[in-house]
This record gives sequence, structure tokens and C-alpha cells, in this order.
Amino acid sequence: MTEQRWQQVSEWPLMAAAVAFLGAYAWTVLGPPVEASAQFAGVIMWITWGVFAGDFVVRLGLAPHPGRWLLRHGHELAMVVLPVFRPLRLLRLVTLLGVLQRSAGAAVRGRVVLYAAGSTLLLLIISSLAMLDAERGAPGASIETYPQALWWSTVTVTTVGYGDFSPVTITGRAIAVALMVAGIALLGVITATLASWLVERVGEQDEANQAATRAQVADLAAEIAALRAQLATRDARAR
Repeated sequence: MTEQRWQQVSEWPLMAAAVAFLGAYAWTVLGPPVEASAQFAGVIMWITWGVFAGDFVVRLGLAPHPGRWLLRHGHELAMVVLPVFRPLRLLRLVTLLGVLQRSAGAAVRGRVVLYAAGSTLLLLIISSLAMLDAERGAPGASIETYPQALWWSTVTVTTVGYGDFSPVTITGRAIAVALMVAGIALLGVITATLASWLVERVGEQDEANQAATRAQVADLAAEIAALRAQLATRDARAR
């Protein structure tokens, strides 16, 4: 089996694991501190960790050049090995965007819009949970509730940055840097999509105008040819 084939086979199971991890992780961050439910969420998170770890090992074994593959997928290694990077497991939900992309048809703009909307929603959910998990209870922290974290994520991903809430921990600031970079990239995608749409509309208008001009020129040429034929006929009769 090739790595590409394995990715196709494991796409939906990994997405299901990511959704399960999202639910368990959100419960540990937002849910009430009940020991039984916390233990259940912890079991789910460990199971999903095993799924992601198994996928990582299989793809590493299927890679033609394991060393190069490992260098390109270092973030996945950190996601599996280091507990501090556990929110990165939520990025597996990006596979859902790939599935939706194939159902969006052949229109490139439709896929771009779908990616932008889906990525924005995932970024807001993931970054808000991760930020609240990192900041809540830290000395001097201003982000203590999920609405505050969601507001911070929204103003950050849109590059507005009011400054009313800001991270104080190292993990929180790392999340902020990643979200700011993602926000800039997202704005770039939206701007490029809008620009391509405007260029296409202008091009369609120009093409319509040129087609109308060509049709008028063709009609004039036909009329001139008809007049020349009539003049030639009259000259022939006059002789």
C-alpha cells in the first residue's frame, strides 16, 4: 500500500477521531469539573492520541524516504510526542475541508471560498479553546472565559487587535503568533479571490464589447460588399 492510498483509506477515520478529540478537549476546557466526566474525556483523548500516533507510524513506514518525510512532518511528530501541542491534533479536522472541496465542483473560486470559510471557523474554535486552556488561572491573565477567548481570536484573526485581551503565558503567545500568521494568510486568500473575480468580470465585459464590435464590423463589411456588387452590376449594364 502506498502512502497516498493509506491517506485515502484513513481520511474519514482520522476525521472522526479529530471530531471526538475536539469534543473531549472542549469538555475538559469548558465543562464542569466533574471527576467522572473528566476521566471519560481523558480516555477519549488517549484513544484519539493512539489513532494519530498509529497513523503517523504507518505513514512514516510507507514513505519512500522516511528521513525527508519526517522533516516535512515535524509538526505531526510534536503533536504526537509533546502533550503541550495537543491542540494541534484538532488540525486533523482540515481533512474535512478536503472532503468538502471535492464536493464543491470544479470551480476554483468555490473551493477557495470553502477553504477560507472552513479554515476561519476551525481557527476560531481551536485557537479559542487552546488560548483559554493556556491562559486561565495564570498570574495576570485577562482571558478567563470562553467568550473572552473567542473575542480575542476574532479580533486577532482579522488583524484588528483591540488589545483589550492579550496572552501572558508563553504557550498563549505562541498561539497568538500562529493565529496572527494564519489571519494574514486568510486575508491574502480573500483578497486574491476578490481580485480574480473582478479581473474575470472585467475580462468578460471586454470580451462582450469586443464581440459586439466584431459583429458590427462584419455587418458593415457585408453591406459594403453588397454595395460594391450593386455598383458593379450597374456598370456592367451601362456598358
